[in-house]
Amino acid sequence: MSNDDLYLAYDYPLLGAFWTMMWIFLWILWIILLFRVIGDVFRDDSLSGWGKTGWTFFVLVLPFLGIFVYLIARGRDMGKREQQAARARQESLDAYLAGAAGKAGTASHADELTKLSELKNKGELTETEFQHAKQKVLTS
Repeated sequence: MSNDDLYLAYDYPLLGAFWTMMWIFLWILWIILLFRVIGDVFRDDSLSGWGKTGWTFFVLVLPFLGIFVYLIARGRDMGKREQQAARARQESLDAYLAGAAGKAGTASHADELTKLSELKNKGELTETEFQHAKQKVLTS
């Protein structure tokens, strides 16, 4: 083992480690920004297919310039579009959950027939009304 291998830590000073960490952080930040911009391009309904193709091509071919130009040209409304998409997802989820809860809360045919039978036994329904309601339950 040579003397150079022993002092490997001294060949990479603290300032070098700082710069390396900063460049890694900026690279990850740029990757995240790239995905956000591409997501925004495809989320925007006001852009035509050619507009989406052009922006995607520009961002992928000239990544740094494409991202910066996109942020300057269309960055103001990125937050609004993301909020609209999140609101639409939440409304869709709420509607689905309300529908699922409504289906689970409906009574079965047997339950409805039991209630009708109880009403008939109490005298609140006549035989004709009971038969008519029973037919409605069985045909629905």
